[in-house]
Amino acid sequence: MIERLVSIMARLRHPVEGCEWDRVQTWSTIAPYTIEEAYEVADAIARDDPTDLKDELGDLLLQVVFHSRIAEESGAFTLADVVAAISDKMERRHPHIFGDAISSPGWETIKAAERAEKSDHSALAGVAIGLPALARAEKLQKRAARVGFDWPDAAGPLAKVVEEIEEVRDAGLDTVEEEIGDLLFAVTNWARHLGVDPEAALRAGNAKFEARFRAIEVDGGDAFAAMTLDQKEALWQAVKHRGG
Repeated sequence: MIERLVSIMARLRHPVEGCEWDRVQTWSTIAPYTIEEAYEVADAIARDDPTDLKDELGDLLLQVVFHSRIAEESGAFTLADVVAAISDKMERRHPHIFGDAISSPGWETIKAAERAEKSDHSALAGVAIGLPALARAEKLQKRAARVGFDWPDAAGPLAKVVEEIEEVRDAGLDTVEEEIGDLLFAVTNWARHLGVDPEAALRAGNAKFEARFRAIEVDGGDAFAAMTLDQKEALWQAVKHRGG
């Protein structure tokens, strides 16, 4: 089945007879589409829509084939190499299933061994730069915590949040972006200590805002755009109080 998709991509990438758009793409130019397709997979899952999930997984698979085809053209690797590499990794990470181990040595032990084989031995090695900023902040904090660099409880992160708010208030135009970054990082750390996934929490916050804003647009009708901020706030509070 996948051979058909591989053949389609090879034809699209043909230097003469291929698609004008597809044949000029590079890893860098299609990377944003790869990220977008991953989010669309997550969206289909969040909506519990298996039909859309099937389509979105296909789009994501196309991205894997696309990247692999570009690599094959330059002699870097092939799709078969990608499949072999992930197969080897899955077997290596489950020695109690595919090997002689009686039980799993634990995810962190396995990951630490993999990092030890690489040139970068930092506890923070391998946290992808392309992750959403909140998710990456949480991962960096978890990695640091594994080697003992962490607050003992949620009180420390909360105090840090308060401290960073004050620093944002005192910041000038040349430092406010940096201070906002520090504040978001501190909030992420506080959420982690409270057992809250900050990325999921913000997605829920986004969804709540969108639902309420759409509701006040409906309540305001054609006059909504011309309303004062106080009038819009009154609509907002009404939606909020009725559980919207």
